[in-house]
Amino acid sequence: MKVRVKFSKKGSMKFIGHLDVMRYFQKLIRRAGIDVAFTEGFNPHMIMSFASPLGIGLTSDAEYMDIELLSPISSTEAIERMNQAGTDEMEVTGFVQIPEGKADKAMTLVAAADYRVRFRTGHEPSVDWQSGLEDFLTRETILVMKKTKRSEKEVDIRPMIYEWSLQDNTIFLKLASGSVANLKPELVMDTYLKTLGIEPDPFAYEINRCEIYADLGTDSERKLVSLYDLGKKI
Repeated sequence: MKVRVKFSKKGSMKFIGHLDVMRYFQKLIRRAGIDVAFTEGFNPHMIMSFASPLGIGLTSDAEYMDIELLSPISSTEAIERMNQAGTDEMEVTGFVQIPEGKADKAMTLVAAADYRVRFRTGHEPSVDWQSGLEDFLTRETILVMKKTKRSEKEVDIRPMIYEWSLQDNTIFLKLASGSVANLKPELVMDTYLKTLGIEPDPFAYEINRCEIYADLGTDSERKLVSLYDLGKKI
C-alpha cells in the first residue's frame, strides 16, 4: 500500500535542510512503529520520496512525503503515533492512500504551489511598495535573468504567476512549481523591488508555503488539485 504523508514545517525546523528532513522521518517512522517497506539488496533503505524540497528558512503548511506500507494502519492512528514520536514544529496533518502507479508519485505530479510572503519586521521597504504591485503582476511580460549552473538566460516569468492577491501587508502567490516550470516567490519579489529602485535584501522576506498542487487539466485548461486530495483516508 502506498500512502502520502502531509506535514507542516515551522519554527526552528525551517533551518534544517532536505537531507536532515529525510533522516528525521526515517527515525520518526521507526519510533512510531509504522510498518514501512525497505529496498532490497546489501544496503536496504526506507522507500520514501518527497514532493518538492523546501528551501532553508521557509515555513510550510503542506509538505508531502510518499512511503510504502507492508501492513495497513488507519489514517487517524498513523497521524497520532507519528506526532507523539515527533516534534510540534514538524507536525503530521494528513495520511492518505494513493494509487500504485509510478506516475502518481508526489515528486512527478508537482505543478504549482501557493505561498504567502511578507516583509520581516525592520526590513520593510522605505517607499510605498503596495500601490504598484498590481501593475507589476498583471503585466503581459516580466523578463528576468535566471541563472543556471552553466549560464544565464532571459526568461518571461509572467506565465508562471497563476494568481496573486494582497491583504494586510501579506502577498499571496500561486506559482508554477515542479520540473516543467518552477518559479520561486523570492525571484518574483526581488524583480518587483528592482522596478522600484530598491536593492533586494535576501533576508527581507518571511515565506510560507501553503499548498502544493498537481495539474489534472489539459494543455488549454489548467485544473489544479492538491496532492492531499488525490488520496483517500484509510
